[in-house]
Amino acid sequence: MSKQTGNPIEENRKKIWLVDSKGLIVDSRKHSLQHFKKPWAHEHEPVSKLVDAVKAIKPTVLIGTSGVGKQFTREVVDAMASINEKPLIMALSNPTSQAECTAEEAYTWSEGRAIFASGSPFDPFEYDGKVFVPGQANNAYIFPGFGLGVIMSGAIRVHDDMLLTASEALAAQVTEEHFKKGLIYPPFSDIRKISANIAAKVAAKAYELGLASHLPQPEDLVKYAESCMYSPVYRSYR
Repeated sequence: MSKQTGNPIEENRKKIWLVDSKGLIVDSRKHSLQHFKKPWAHEHEPVSKLVDAVKAIKPTVLIGTSGVGKQFTREVVDAMASINEKPLIMALSNPTSQAECTAEEAYTWSEGRAIFASGSPFDPFEYDGKVFVPGQANNAYIFPGFGLGVIMSGAIRVHDDMLLTASEALAAQVTEEHFKKGLIYPPFSDIRKISANIAAKVAAKAYELGLASHLPQPEDLVKYAESCMYSPVYRSYR
C-alpha cells in the first residue's frame, strides 16, 4: 500500500484493523497485547463483537485467518453489504469446515453483491440466474512460481521485494473481464502460465537486487521459466 500510494507505512497501517478473540485491537488494550499485535492497536473505544466492529470501522474488505469457522455470520455479512456496494469477503481459514463462511452464504446473504475468496476451494454457485466463481486465495498461486523464480535465478537469499514482486505479478494477470465476473484472481486453469510469469518477475527482481548467482541473466525469463517447469506427461508402455 505504501509503495502504491507513496504514503508512510504508519499512515497506511491505520487503515488496517485487527480483531482477536477479545474483540477489536485498540490502544487501551496495549498493556495486555502480544508484541506482534501492538503496532495494529489504534485509538478507538473497545468493541467485543465482530459485527459491532464492522459497523463501527466500516471496512471495505473483511479477511478471516483465525482458523475458527463460522465467524462471518449472516449479521456480519449483512453489515458488510449495507456499507459496501461490492463487499470483499475473504474466508481464508482451512480446512473447509473451518472457513469463516461458505461461498453460498456470502453470495446469498449479500444478495449476489459480495466478491468472495476462500482458502479452501468452493464450487461455483448460482444466485438469481448468475453463476459466481469463488476465488481460491491460498499459496497455490504464489508458492510454485516464487520457488521457481528463486531456483532459476540462483538467488542467494530471499528479499522482501521479491515477495512483493510475486504478489504484483499475480495481480497483474487479473483482467477487467475477470473483475466483471467477480474474480480477484486469474482462473486456476491457467496456473502453469501464471506460475511462469510469477517466476520470471521474481527472478528479474533477484537479478535487479544483485542476489542472483546464475549468470548471465536469460534474455527471456518467461520462456526460460517454462523450460524449467516439469511436465507430468508419461509415455505409454502398452
